[in-house]
Amino acid sequence: MAKNVGILAMDIYFPPTCVQQEALEAHDGASKGKYTIGLGQDCMAFCTEVEDVISMSLTAVTSLLAKYKIDPKQIGRLEVGSETVIDKSKSIKTFLMQIFEKSGNTDIEGVDSTNACYGGTAALFNCVNWVESSSWDGRYGLVVCTDSAVYAEGPARPTGGAAAIAMLIGPDAPIAFESKLRGSHMSHAYDFYKPNLASEYPVMQPNCL
Repeated sequence: MAKNVGILAMDIYFPPTCVQQEALEAHDGASKGKYTIGLGQDCMAFCTEVEDVISMSLTAVTSLLAKYKIDPKQIGRLEVGSETVIDKSKSIKTFLMQIFEKSGNTDIEGVDSTNACYGGTAALFNCVNWVESSSWDGRYGLVVCTDSAVYAEGPARPTGGAAAIAMLIGPDAPIAFESKLRGSHMSHAYDFYKPNLASEYPVMQPNCL
């Protein structure tokens, strides 16, 4: 059984376009430091019309595999966490398979997990659980978390952003997970949701901010 399963390596991609939070404070008429100090952010990245969660994810995965010299055939599970809907049926994972098909590797388990901020966490847990399980075939797991978070004008807008992170999962990791020490709480609530598929903006209750 695999031990000390966790994150072996990671890479992250931010779009080259961003908004300076100081400039957004001035534009919104907010007090100086509300976004930069209050949120701890200097910039807020965003996607232009030539980028989206798919292209960001492709970049992050390609960079990770190249940087750490990982053969695409060594990946046995690929999990994606995102709340950004590109297609109502086709998963982001299927787009990422382009990277692995070139090496002849189409035997990769996993699919997208969609659920606001928890999608990425669920994807990570799924990969860790796989490596720790009797189903593990000895190959690496790969987790991709990506979003393009865009909000309507208002107090939530400065909390947006865009990025993709890729994480290589396996045994004897420098960042190992204590699986028995984690807990979950989930309940039904309409506090943050996106019922209008034609809009990028979520519907939020005031207590979400």
